[in-house]
Amino acid sequence: MKTEFHITPLDCNLQQTLQQKIDNLNKPKGSLGRLEELALQIGMIQQSLTPHLHCPHHILFGADHGIEHEGVSISPREVTYQQMVNFTQGGGGVNMFCRQHGVELVLVDVGVDYELASYPQIHSHKIAYGTNNFLHEAAMSEAQMNSALEVGARTVSECHNAGCNIISIGEMGIGNTSPSAVWMHLLTQIPLEQCVGAGAGLNQQGVHHKLNILSKAVENFHRTHPTFSPDSPSKEEVVEIMRWFGGFEMVAAIGAMLRAAELRMTVLVDGFIMTACMLIASRLHPEVMQYAVFCHEGDEAGHRLMLQNMGVRGLLQLSMRLGEGTGALCAYPLLQSAVNMLNEMNNFDRAHITKYF
Repeated sequence: MKTEFHITPLDCNLQQTLQQKIDNLNKPKGSLGRLEELALQIGMIQQSLTPHLHCPHHILFGADHGIEHEGVSISPREVTYQQMVNFTQGGGGVNMFCRQHGVELVLVDVGVDYELASYPQIHSHKIAYGTNNFLHEAAMSEAQMNSALEVGARTVSECHNAGCNIISIGEMGIGNTSPSAVWMHLLTQIPLEQCVGAGAGLNQQGVHHKLNILSKAVENFHRTHPTFSPDSPSKEEVVEIMRWFGGFEMVAAIGAMLRAAELRMTVLVDGFIMTACMLIASRLHPEVMQYAVFCHEGDEAGHRLMLQNMGVRGLLQLSMRLGEGTGALCAYPLLQSAVNMLNEMNNFDRAHITKYF
């Protein structure tokens, strides 16, 4: 992996002062629950007692997957490009939530199996027209993987240069719950059957077929990587897992997450697929987790297990499984509320209220 990231661990010197400010707001101690946790985290990220959220951006990376040819998704391949076009017209779920919350939407083609150059609203960084079929070979070459990481990192840098300090990331790619399930299995040792779910809506027979295909793909990976150590994969092995099974949009998301943390931005993590991307990112650079807010626990099988394995909880449980980063966008107002709490609520002294704890 040629792209290097240098993520600074959060400086804990401000933590006690921030916590005291939160505790002295005119409310029962801890009574605003997760909002207090968010306020502390954002204050620590920004190293400020008065943090602010500036110019939120939502990056949606689109790409297709070779494994889709094995019938692992109920949705046909062309839905990827059709939805990307739909997003340019403002008609997607992601468009609606971005409009509602005042978030700038950035569309990026890193590997859609369709020519989208005629749509100027889509940033064209196409690496290939979809990945290889990882049932038989690596999904991408090392050079392609590095290109995807660089696209993600560069896109975040552009958002940061526009004044953004909080980023959410989404994806569009038919079949991408399959690589997510395999990443989860190989990096957590959770049995594959507990990682594989219905995706866009497979029935029981479809889920069984998907599990069989992914089981064969994992067997082939082990056969070609006989020294792979599942107990504690090295950084090099994590990179190989990313390359062998990942989608271009997923690897770009990993690059985006790592670059955002490097720039001390708050990173909103969506559902199953983006959590799998953060799982990979955290195995490459554990410090990235300090900048991550896990926004939603979706309905995809294994998502909650993966969150538990990572030691985190989603803010919302809305039974969503749309993808596109919509769960992260739904959670954004909670982060705004946490920051407003820190900046706008009175403390006991100014409000002339007896502090009773």
